[in-house]
Amino acid sequence: MPDKTDPVSNLGQSSLFTRLSQAVARYAGKPATSFIALSVVIVWALSGPFFGFNDTWQLVINTSTTIITFLMVFVIQNSQNRDTAAMQIKLDELLSKVEGAREELMDLEELDEDKLATIRDDYEKRAATARSQPNCSVPGLT
Repeated sequence: MPDKTDPVSNLGQSSLFTRLSQAVARYAGKPATSFIALSVVIVWALSGPFFGFNDTWQLVINTSTTIITFLMVFVIQNSQNRDTAAMQIKLDELLSKVEGAREELMDLEELDEDKLATIRDDYEKRAATARSQPNCSVPGLT
């Protein structure tokens, strides 16, 4: 019987938008898709003399690329948001399981830039101190 308190045990199916954006992102990143896009531009350019390079001919490619770009921004952002959230969850899981790890660092992505800079400065100081030790085994850092 699944544990009702564990959110991972009841993930269910993704929303329609998530499935659609995943599919679009998957196919948009393939070499064949780039070839198709390039082919469309070449066909459009070669059709210029047939249409007399008129304004409508130019408007077709301008409008098409603008619409595709506009929609792809949302697909890419959705994909990036999901990937980032999944990575944060995985890192949080590791932090929660590693003995000695500081669990208070698990939600750093929610902090303001100035707070993140303060924490980053602290870790940079720790790294510099560690590199200055005579037993530092990282080549080129001593």
